[in-house]
Amino acid sequence: MSDVIGNYESLKGLPPLAGLTSFEDAAGPGMGVEACVDRLKRIHYSLHRSWSICLARLTSEPIYELKMGFSHHAHLTAEHVTLFRERVSEMRHPPLGLDKVPDVNLEAFFDEILMSDNALQMIAGLYRGAFPAILESATCYLEDTNLLTDAPTVRILKIMIPELESMIDWGNAAISALEKEATDDERATLESWMDELSAWLAAAGQLDGTDPASGEITTTPRFSGKDWEYDNIPQRDERFPDPYNMGVHAEEFLYDEKFDERDKVLMMFYKRIREIDVPEMMAPIMVELMNATGNEEKGGRPWAFYRDLTRQMWDEARHAMMGEVGFAKLGLDWPKLVMVNFTWSKGLNEQLTPTERHAVLWFIEQGLMNKTGKRFEWEVGKASGDAYSELIQDFDWADEVLHARIGRDWYVKDFENVKEAAAYGSECWDKVMTDWGQWRIDGLTEHRNWWPDLYKAACIMRGTEPDPETLAYDETYASTRADLNRISASG
Repeated sequence: MSDVIGNYESLKGLPPLAGLTSFEDAAGPGMGVEACVDRLKRIHYSLHRSWSICLARLTSEPIYELKMGFSHHAHLTAEHVTLFRERVSEMRHPPLGLDKVPDVNLEAFFDEILMSDNALQMIAGLYRGAFPAILESATCYLEDTNLLTDAPTVRILKIMIPELESMIDWGNAAISALEKEATDDERATLESWMDELSAWLAAAGQLDGTDPASGEITTTPRFSGKDWEYDNIPQRDERFPDPYNMGVHAEEFLYDEKFDERDKVLMMFYKRIREIDVPEMMAPIMVELMNATGNEEKGGRPWAFYRDLTRQMWDEARHAMMGEVGFAKLGLDWPKLVMVNFTWSKGLNEQLTPTERHAVLWFIEQGLMNKTGKRFEWEVGKASGDAYSELIQDFDWADEVLHARIGRDWYVKDFENVKEAAAYGSECWDKVMTDWGQWRIDGLTEHRNWWPDLYKAACIMRGTEPDPETLAYDETYASTRADLNRISASG
């Protein structure tokens, strides 16, 4: 048969079979639909667990770079999960059974990573354990499937594989950096635990279930043999020395016509990097809704809800990094000059339900569509003469339009009209106690006005003299929210 098909030629020597593969390979064996679906379900389960681990560890992780990495990779894995869900649904297998645990040992493997003690362990488990196993499963799938008959799946894997490789590269670099500060005992613990993770995978027949699975495991769970409590309280690293500081009201400055656009750019960079608190607040919305029981929250959120919110969370992380780049571009030491707080994410996470937090998020996003919103910030960036500021505000504006749509799809639909949805969002925001004065009494912050130091440093870099009125700016958040509404209930 192979000799016969080897003599077959396309017309005029044109590339055959739409470039998918050769005639010889297309005529060869491949997995049937049921075998394909079995593997895809296990890879889907593994991607979903990896996505949820990124979310679950994001808020309580202090290191900014790790928060950003988890945000990015939660987005990528959510996109991969979506593609796999859609593909399995096409392969005549209703009900899909995508929420079913395929193997208890595979479940234990991911539970161990989720509940690991520290960032080094979690990242090693995910980026040297889970993601490489997913990558290997995807590569083996490509080798075993028929590239013509299963072309839709092949396309998905070819999209996913380079993204997985990039994620693994990031993880390996992060592990190398964190290992420099680890003790010998910590490294030894990590090495033995990674061996245990490999044993869990072996007991499961590997991630894709293609190896013989004994179902036996000779080790006991190191971390997952106990109840796990989710921590939704945001933590920050040493570059955030004054996280309760609310001493500089960025919006009041930005919307005041007497200040120069070039100086407003500095405040917009601060507003962008301050968006680190949005992923810190959005990740708990999703984690807590997934884990909700009884009457804690309305259940039944479809996967599309989580996929869209993960995309929005990643966008907000990108915005924070845009602000970071802005300060770096100007040669300004933002950890020293800008006091980025966590009071918004901390207050919402501690005091509101997931649905109430979503209401506040949508209310703010909706407000960004008005005349003092994202278009205004883009216009400020354009008028400032700073091409980078104009660029990031252009994309920030585009992202917020998408976020407003996401809010309409998943929040507003539960209300009679937009007016009721907005009223509820504002009401929920008003419920958050800021404890402005108590934080000062407790010695958590002095609400220091850091603006003059930032402004003077920028003037030095520009070679200009500070404007006295701009230098004297001292509006705080003591009684006004970021949307300029008066705070109706404050500590």
